[in-house]
Amino acid sequence: MKVLVLTRSTMDAVADMVIAELNKRAVPVHRLDPGDFPESLSTTARIGPGQADWHGTWRAQYRDFRLEEITAVYYRRPSPFQLHPDLSAEDAQWAQGEARAGFGGILTSLRCVWVNHPHRNAVADFAPVALATASRCGLRVPRTVITNDLTEARDFINTLPDQVAAYKSLGNSGPSTYEGQEYALWTTQVRPKEITKDIARTAHQFQEWIDKKFEVRLTVVAGRMFAAEIRAGSEASRIDFRRDYDSLTYRACWVPDNVAHGVHTLMDTFGLRYAALDFLVDHKDRWYLVDLNPNGQFGFIPELQEPITHALADLLEGKHP
Repeated sequence: MKVLVLTRSTMDAVADMVIAELNKRAVPVHRLDPGDFPESLSTTARIGPGQADWHGTWRAQYRDFRLEEITAVYYRRPSPFQLHPDLSAEDAQWAQGEARAGFGGILTSLRCVWVNHPHRNAVADFAPVALATASRCGLRVPRTVITNDLTEARDFINTLPDQVAAYKSLGNSGPSTYEGQEYALWTTQVRPKEITKDIARTAHQFQEWIDKKFEVRLTVVAGRMFAAEIRAGSEASRIDFRRDYDSLTYRACWVPDNVAHGVHTLMDTFGLRYAALDFLVDHKDRWYLVDLNPNGQFGFIPELQEPITHALADLLEGKHP
């Protein structure tokens, strides 16, 4: 048995907690950043007649291991391939494609327990796909429009209570870097007149603004559910709790049966063993799914850190299907 944890070499507290738990259990675990390929990580794999899988060795800076030894992969947050700086732009583009097809292709062909397989993550990570699939699975989602049409966006918001919508990024809304400065595009309240003709330049997502009592972060590990109410303590965190973590309070909570059933169906549909889901709960106790993150964080909820870490370690150790 060997567990492979794929993540960046630093700054991943979630991976650190899971690795520490596996070490306590004496489960062999190897941490690897695919971004080290090809400069400080080499791979050799072979397949031929009568062989159903690739066999070979990966040689990292401090340790070698064989592909056939891997029984589980925890796919967290690997960094991009780091190519040699002397490559021309054209050569770098070609090398990037070959690395993705070669290294990535061998990796994703492994037949083992994946948490989660990157191909499944990639599908579930598309917000339009996640919302449509969630609705088909019986979960309630806010009224949503995705458009680059100024009139359509304004008309949609004008139909909403108080003529206000939630503007949300369709892609990664976490911290990014632009011209050397770190920034983040969190959820924002918008009104019709605030939308300009610049909307035409790309797709934009607008959702019904839910007057919420609280939010729920629901983490699912191999069918086990860990839910916590998130209550905002500032105006900024009421709009997007990521804006002001210090103001938040948490409390473990129960998941209604109809929501639990829909979430199980959603996980099965996408083939996910792990996911973090965000719900808004309104004053009539209706749960609205607003985000599905197949690789989401759980470490910021103190009460659930340990049980979720244990559940992930159980899964990677082979104690769950």
